[in-house]
Amino acid sequence: MPGFELGAAADQRFNVNLSILFTELPLLERPAAAAAAGFTAVELWWPWVDAPTPERSELDALRGAIEDAGVQLTGLNFYAGQLPGPDRGALSIPGEESDKFRANIDIAADFAQSLGCKALNALYGNRVDGVDEAAQDELALENLVLAARAADRVGAVLLIEALNKPESPKCPIVSAPKAIEIVDKVNAATGLGNAKFLMDLYHLSMNGEDLPQVISAYADKTAHVQIADNPGRGAPGTGSLPLEELLDQLAKAGYEGYVGLEYKPGDRPSAEAFDWLPREHRAA
Repeated sequence: MPGFELGAAADQRFNVNLSILFTELPLLERPAAAAAAGFTAVELWWPWVDAPTPERSELDALRGAIEDAGVQLTGLNFYAGQLPGPDRGALSIPGEESDKFRANIDIAADFAQSLGCKALNALYGNRVDGVDEAAQDELALENLVLAARAADRVGAVLLIEALNKPESPKCPIVSAPKAIEIVDKVNAATGLGNAKFLMDLYHLSMNGEDLPQVISAYADKTAHVQIADNPGRGAPGTGSLPLEELLDQLAKAGYEGYVGLEYKPGDRPSAEAFDWLPREHRAA
């Protein structure tokens, strides 16, 4: 696959999501694999899907693996349940899941701070049958306020992400305008202004949104971008999304944050899934 003509996006900073790429390797080997592929920045979903409060030794081991690889952690999810899988977050789900999210907030924030990570992503969660939607939204806002304050404490932004309706039918945050609505509510509640939009172009395309219009409307409220091609959620060039043009538009709109590579490598090793991106453009 030939490299992209990056145009105005040639100076865009890319990072690798180690929760979807290099998953053929144990977690602690993935940072070094990303570095060997030429990347200097990585991001992660919360790595311990069953443990919002992992043992200190596990946190230390992952921190050491990232530091030893010489890569920068640029994004981290708060606890979000089973990812990938049936869950789409925890913070709006009453009971045990909400409790797990709250128990995780300071642990995730402190871990991010220890590695200089400046972005924390909080996935909203699914609607629960038999539970009033307004009650879920009230709980979600309470938890997002707590997360925003923790992120602010460590000098980070709180990211709010829109997922896609076909793959996440019970998640209520399945459009860019809805995500922006939540961003604005959190900022109004905290007065901190550190809640920002995570613009995942794959998810938005799955929703049938007008991506150039989304970029034009919301680039100024966006603190992180993620990409995968559509259909298939594969590497750029494997589907039909005009990702070169969209990244070019983002750059021209003044977006200077990271672009997270959150796509599936297909049937090949992850190290071979970056041939669309010349090696000289992989270092952030």
